[in-house]
Amino acid sequence: MDKLLEIKDLHVSFDTYGGEVKAVRGVNLDVKKGETLAIVGESGSGKSVTSKAVMGLIPNPPGRIKQGEILFNGKDLTKLSDRKMQGVRGKDISMIFQDPMTSLNPTMTVGKQIMEGLIKHQKLSRSEARERTVKLLDLVGIPNPDKRVKQYPHQFSGGMRQRVVIAIALACNPMLLIADEPTTALDVTIQAQILDLMRDLQKQMSTSIILITHDLGVVANLAHRVAVMYGGKIIETGTVDEVFYKPKHPYTWGLLSSMPKLHGKSEELLAIPGSPPDLSNPPKGCPFAPRCPHAMQVCIEHMPDYTELTDTQKSACWLLDERAPKVEPPETIGVGGSK
Repeated sequence: MDKLLEIKDLHVSFDTYGGEVKAVRGVNLDVKKGETLAIVGESGSGKSVTSKAVMGLIPNPPGRIKQGEILFNGKDLTKLSDRKMQGVRGKDISMIFQDPMTSLNPTMTVGKQIMEGLIKHQKLSRSEARERTVKLLDLVGIPNPDKRVKQYPHQFSGGMRQRVVIAIALACNPMLLIADEPTTALDVTIQAQILDLMRDLQKQMSTSIILITHDLGVVANLAHRVAVMYGGKIIETGTVDEVFYKPKHPYTWGLLSSMPKLHGKSEELLAIPGSPPDLSNPPKGCPFAPRCPHAMQVCIEHMPDYTELTDTQKSACWLLDERAPKVEPPETIGVGGSK
């Protein structure tokens, strides 16, 4: 399967009054055509900053891409001017933002907001764009699209607003769709509908998806591969089955252990003790070492290289070194769903 997106050694920093915050530190990722890659991790791990770097949405100042390449169809997006990036953003790469109420303009009808991209990128006339907009609203499951196209965001429920945001993102048939916590603000029933919608649309349009989330149940039901991110770094990657059933990094163990079990007696939810690292003064070694119950001195002083476990799974952990003590994953690991 051909690679649509390749991120190579990406570093993103923000200059603040307190000094440089190194939000992303050497990320390497790829997304294949037609697949869904999930990026998971706690808040502050660098997930959204990575995705905004792909979209060219890092505000400068205070943010800047210090080094690295973002290759999309072989073209390095970091080398494009703002004007050329506007021709990519919304047309070839689209993004579903976390909160639909803040990403939609409350003073414009939803129809006009969808039509903007169609007129700009596909050069449609207003009548053609309106006709296409009605079809998009119908595609994402909004009833009475002829009527709803004239309404404003406040006249829609949370789930319907999220469907409008998805319609905007899909308007120009993008090759890559980035979904940043697309179901966080929704209740469980609407969340399931949105995930089903994204899965169906991917099948129809063969769109590649980057799904950013901290909900591992969402990952299990939608993604093909998973990248676990912590402290601005990718610490483990693999297929969904590999990461859920054969995780190798203690941070991944902690994430899986914190998932509520669907069966069995009621138990207290487990949490990972401690706090994420301060990225204005990032640790020299493994960023998870201060919170890891199995940390050794080498973990604190040196960042481990990736250990290639299979053709699709790799993990950056000193416990995988042949000289390290043998540590088994905890029995508390539980999977909240399956593909």
